[in-house]
Amino acid sequence: MKISAKAEYACLAVIALADRHQGDRPVPIREIAEAYEIPETFLTQILIRLKGAGLVNSTRGSSGGYRLARDPATISLGDVLRVIDGEGFQERPARRSTLDALARLWERIQASQVDILDRTTVAHLAAQGKTPDWTI
Repeated sequence: MKISAKAEYACLAVIALADRHQGDRPVPIREIAEAYEIPETFLTQILIRLKGAGLVNSTRGSSGGYRLARDPATISLGDVLRVIDGEGFQERPARRSTLDALARLWERIQASQVDILDRTTVAHLAAQGKTPDWTI
């Protein structure tokens, strides 16, 4: 599976928004761009596509920015990749293999990858990035 830079940036942005989902204010583009070293203009294009797909909402103005349009537990990485790369991210590269058994194996591997992406939510990934607060 080949993930484009645009798709990876989109995943990083959505995870950043999931991390701040409970907050009252939208997250400015500059904050995400600086945190993940994503060119701001490129990130703007990505967020506009995610907004068009209904995954994020935007707020204009000096205190504006982006936030997730729905609960991060309902947004999978597969959802994000489909918006950015279309269904093409699911296609396996053309192989010259003529052996049916080998071709079926490649298809099963690809299906497993897509299944993992569809079951992995941005909420889960955002939670993995947090360190637990321990109280003794």
